[in-house]
Amino acid sequence: MLEVAKEQNLIPDYDLNITIFEDPLGGHAALAAGQIDVYGCTADYTPLVVDRGTDVVNVAQLNPSYGVDHVILAPDTEPADLPGKKVAAPQAYIGQLLMGIWLDSEGITPDQVEWVNLNADEAVGPMMSGDLSAAYMYEPWISKVLEAKPGARSIVDTSDPEMLKTGIFMDALYMNKKFIADNREAALAVLKARWDGLAYWNQHTEEANKMIASFLQWPAEDVGYVIGTNGKSFEGGIYMMDFDESARLCGVLDGEGPLGMANGSMVDSIAMTNDWWIKLGLMENKVDASKGVDCSLMGDLVKSGYRQSLTAH
Repeated sequence: MLEVAKEQNLIPDYDLNITIFEDPLGGHAALAAGQIDVYGCTADYTPLVVDRGTDVVNVAQLNPSYGVDHVILAPDTEPADLPGKKVAAPQAYIGQLLMGIWLDSEGITPDQVEWVNLNADEAVGPMMSGDLSAAYMYEPWISKVLEAKPGARSIVDTSDPEMLKTGIFMDALYMNKKFIADNREAALAVLKARWDGLAYWNQHTEEANKMIASFLQWPAEDVGYVIGTNGKSFEGGIYMMDFDESARLCGVLDGEGPLGMANGSMVDSIAMTNDWWIKLGLMENKVDASKGVDCSLMGDLVKSGYRQSLTAH
């Protein structure tokens, strides 16, 4: 959406230099070092940012997964069968969180299963051979497994209301603390431009999807299968929160949050993520989740009268 804002001259006083990081940890390292000022990434890194004491904060929640992420069960497998069995998920990624939270909902603790560190594409072969009893997956790998393995099924995904209301499976906008302190006006301009780009996409969805496709070097159709073609969401993709929805999660605007998430729940979602990283053995320390958040920029936009409530067309 910042690329859309840039192309549509929605941030005329600044020149955005946009870089894509394929490695999230590399992007966070660059942000912490001040080599980049703003970084869009999944929100599950926020507890790690606090634990490491880096000069990085989450300034806004952007868009939850709306059915992208699934847990697939092997044929002739029930949840109660999983203790002692192999389950696959990419370690230290939202896939492991989804698997862990779903197992917990079934009364299965993380230490009762044998974890295999595989991404969705890597899990296809072991699922086909019967080596895995469950695996985290997203498309196109879900369809490939379900077609090739009659009886395999998706048991939960991130469009499930119980998963959505956690606020964990979320993209976020991070900024370098020094950038905010030294260039607050620029930080506010970038944050506002992100929402202005979203508004342009809402009103000119087909055109904006083509812009995004050109920027990413993707087929335009593929963009629609992530963010949709109705200017708001795609079930099986992501839900694009408007400014008002995000501001409510920050607790700087009155009203209920979207998709069952409570007003001001941003910090609680980060604390829950921290708890799960500890349960999964990836973190040792319980951190102060509020130290990973700076909602003052969103608050300043609210005070300035900025509002945005977008609906699907």
